[in-house]
Amino acid sequence: MESAEVARLLGRQPRVGHDDIVQHPRLGEARRHYLDCFLRLYDGEPFLVRLLIESGRFSLYHLALVLEAAQDPARRESWLTIGLLKKWLGTLGMASGRHVDHLVGRLLEVGYLASAPSPHDGRVRILSLTEKARAHDRAWLAAHYAPLELLYPEHDYTDVLRPTAEFQVLHRRTSLGFAALGARLMLSEPHMLLFMNHAAGYPVLAALLQAALRADERHATVGYSDIGDRFGVSHTQVRKLLVAAEDRGLLKLHARGGQKVEILPELWASHDRGIAGGMYYHDVVFVATMNAAGALRG
Repeated sequence: MESAEVARLLGRQPRVGHDDIVQHPRLGEARRHYLDCFLRLYDGEPFLVRLLIESGRFSLYHLALVLEAAQDPARRESWLTIGLLKKWLGTLGMASGRHVDHLVGRLLEVGYLASAPSPHDGRVRILSLTEKARAHDRAWLAAHYAPLELLYPEHDYTDVLRPTAEFQVLHRRTSLGFAALGARLMLSEPHMLLFMNHAAGYPVLAALLQAALRADERHATVGYSDIGDRFGVSHTQVRKLLVAAEDRGLLKLHARGGQKVEILPELWASHDRGIAGGMYYHDVVFVATMNAAGALRG
């Protein structure tokens, strides 16, 4: 989705641009703030990390929230079914049909999704998000809008930082029109995808970056076992991920067992571009949501 298409959907040019965010003089502060907010959301919650923090799992969970908010009981094709999830995720290139079946089953098992026959056609089972899933989504939204509030205090993000249930649904419904933009931005940083395509991969990276920022922005001395315990993944999984990142020239492992991790400039730059893309997307969706809210009030 190009900027002209985003402007058409918004009815105006986006008020902040991706490059503006990357070049913002306070981006370093926003990065630190985002890492702190993200890690507060998942620290001590290895179950949530294993359940949601991998690109396919997160994409399905996020898309289910969006599609549920956008569905119309009078339009059968909009009902939130496994088939609709498969169609959308296939279109966005994010998960196979078999993977979707497995992920939906897991979310049903742990109480993040519910399934019931449609009141309009008992042969069709409709999925719905539970309050547990919605509560996590509200906290997730607040964490991801927090760095925007820091960079752009002149923009009032109160409605999404402390969203009501009604605003949450409107925000998710509105974001359906920008699903292609979100997917394109996610896929635009292959180095970030390396971490996001591993279970707990991004929390591992976030913990390393946070530790580096607290040191000298180059070295983070964090034991693999500590990270594994923190996010519920094994020492072996963490080491394999970091070795793969080292092979790409993103970091260097030092000391016996690679216990000392040096974050290289390309990884800092890729991460900053990634979070800038996320902030750009979230501001676009927020502006569109506020426009929709104004139209509803009008």
